[in-house]
Amino acid sequence: MSAAPRHELRKVRNQGVTFLALAFLFSVFVNLLMLTGPLFMLQVYDRVLGSRAVETLTALFLLVALLYSLMAMLDFARGRIVARFGARFQSQLDERVFDATLRRSLNPQARSAPATALRDLESIQNLCSSPVLLAVMDIPWTPVFLAAIFLFHPLLGWLAVTGGALLVIIALLNQALTHRKVAAAQAASARANAFSEHARQAAEVVRSQGMQEDVTLRWLSQRSNALSQTIAASDWTGSFTSLTKSLRLFLQSAMLALGAWLVLQNEMTPGAMIAGSILLGRALAPVEQAVGQWGMIERARSAWTSLNKFLDQTPPEVARTKLPVPAANLEAKSLTVIPPGSNTPTLRNVTLSLEPGKALGVIGKSGSGKTTLAKALLGLWRPAAGEIRLGGATLDQYDTTDLGRHIGYLPQQVTLFNGTVAENIARMSESPDAEAVVAAARKANAHELILTLEKGYDTFLEGNDSQLSGGQKQRIALARALYGDPVLLILDEPNSALDADGTEALNAAVRELKAAGKSAIIMTHRPQAISECDDLAVVEKGQLVKSGSRDEVLNAMVQNAGAIKRKLSPVGE
Repeated sequence: MSAAPRHELRKVRNQGVTFLALAFLFSVFVNLLMLTGPLFMLQVYDRVLGSRAVETLTALFLLVALLYSLMAMLDFARGRIVARFGARFQSQLDERVFDATLRRSLNPQARSAPATALRDLESIQNLCSSPVLLAVMDIPWTPVFLAAIFLFHPLLGWLAVTGGALLVIIALLNQALTHRKVAAAQAASARANAFSEHARQAAEVVRSQGMQEDVTLRWLSQRSNALSQTIAASDWTGSFTSLTKSLRLFLQSAMLALGAWLVLQNEMTPGAMIAGSILLGRALAPVEQAVGQWGMIERARSAWTSLNKFLDQTPPEVARTKLPVPAANLEAKSLTVIPPGSNTPTLRNVTLSLEPGKALGVIGKSGSGKTTLAKALLGLWRPAAGEIRLGGATLDQYDTTDLGRHIGYLPQQVTLFNGTVAENIARMSESPDAEAVVAAARKANAHELILTLEKGYDTFLEGNDSQLSGGQKQRIALARALYGDPVLLILDEPNSALDADGTEALNAAVRELKAAGKSAIIMTHRPQAISECDDLAVVEKGQLVKSGSRDEVLNAMVQNAGAIKRKLSPVGE
């Protein structure tokens, strides 16, 4: 977390202050033109009807038509301006928020929380594109219109001020009483949506393990709770909206009644009576609209606070000097790793090295720290102590994108994305290099497999919901790891879903990588996966207990080393 708030949202907002200033300038003229109606009524009742002058009425009507046309253009223009301000605000932050969301997801604890940052940004943009922002710009004119009513008669002015004060009090009560209710409803809805997404992703497990009824009931409970809180919040905001609307209409009628009484007392003209009523309606309209759309204002306000906090906790990465392609030598010294969000190290004081043209196997039981080591070597988790160097430079000296190109990674849990096979292999590039895609597929021995698909490399995959088998997904993911000719390949349980042919294809890919002077690290507990490994490192409870040549470690650590070697020799030697 940064030492001081960065206020990135405020900075981006201020960059668009010209848009807001122009919209506010247009609001000045729009609100001035709002006086057209009351002044027209005043002239019609006090001059036209008394003089019965059709020419005057015609001239006034043409002038009113012209002024209202001008008001419509200005009102439309300011609406488009604030909409573009909102779009610009979102577009300037989209990449930053998306990047922060991905990096925050590397934290195991944060990953389980609902990812709302992008929705928060959209809520702010929605407010900017809605008429309620224009209503907020019009609210400063409410006192001006109320003061103008005093020109017709002081009693009308005081009635208008009293009514306006009541509406402001209602608006403040609305904000005070509904803020927490709206925020709680939003949080409950986000939790229910996150649970449904988790259930969708685990649909096979839910169905196959007879969990559907219990999962459905749990989701319905969360959904019902969210719905109840949403209804409760809506009831409160709705009651204030109804009260505001009714009060405004009552005030206009009261204004007419008081005006009529003053006309009967010969203290004002009928035109002033009508004009005062219209002016009061115009003065209170933006307040009513803001109260009616208070839910949207609250969502945007809550989103602003939440998004600012999120960005403060996930500062942007510092730009780094671009380094040349490194040599394939890797070195870790006294490495200690504490997973993000945890206080307990899962890897302690590990030292190992890997030379070009070599493959290292890291073996150990599940939970021993192999995956933690893989994430540290990939630069995903920063060391709490010690250092990792690739080609002589520490990992944090590389730009994240460049480091990803230098290191190929096949995770234990394969994830494919919505896109063609070629796009998935090309790491979702918008313009995949066809030759590089096919080359990577050949290195992974997946070329023939891909050609058997309906449209070959152009077959569209629905992410992990595609009809590919686990072994096919793993072979495509291996091709993705090999795309771009990385200098280091890290494989985490790479043959967990592979058959004998797939395992042989994997070993062939590692052999080819070594022959090209590149290096590989294989995290596994299966003997078949270490057939191409030159060295082994044994990890237990987060500590390196043995390292050295493959045969040396097997002889020292495994009782049935001879049987394992016999399994390995036909493939690897």
